[in-house]
Amino acid sequence: MSKFMLIMHTSPAVMEKLSEAELNEIMSGHGAFQEKIKETGEFVSTHALGDPSNSAVVSVADGTTTVKNGPATVSELGIGGYYIVECESKDRAYEVAALIPDAKIDGLAVEVRPILFSAGANL
Repeated sequence: MSKFMLIMHTSPAVMEKLSEAELNEIMSGHGAFQEKIKETGEFVSTHALGDPSNSAVVSVADGTTTVKNGPATVSELGIGGYYIVECESKDRAYEVAALIPDAKIDGLAVEVRPILFSAGANL
């Protein structure tokens, strides 16, 4: 078994165009998705992230810490959240990622990335 991070890339422009019914379908779809992967034993955890406009980038150069408001990179897509799953194979992780409601919305994406190391969490 291997662990994977399923990263949900989101776009405010795409989300703003969705109807309230479509947004509700996505939200309820996440609940159904979580129940499904809990039943299969593949669910480890999930986290929703705040808007990139509320983030900051911290860097240190020559002993001086600098904090800049905003995301590290400006992009049409931002990271809206992620799931940690444990699957038998990368192909199964792809199948699980395809079940996430965001994957069905044109202009959004779900990235599958293997986790090579984790510490300090019950992963």
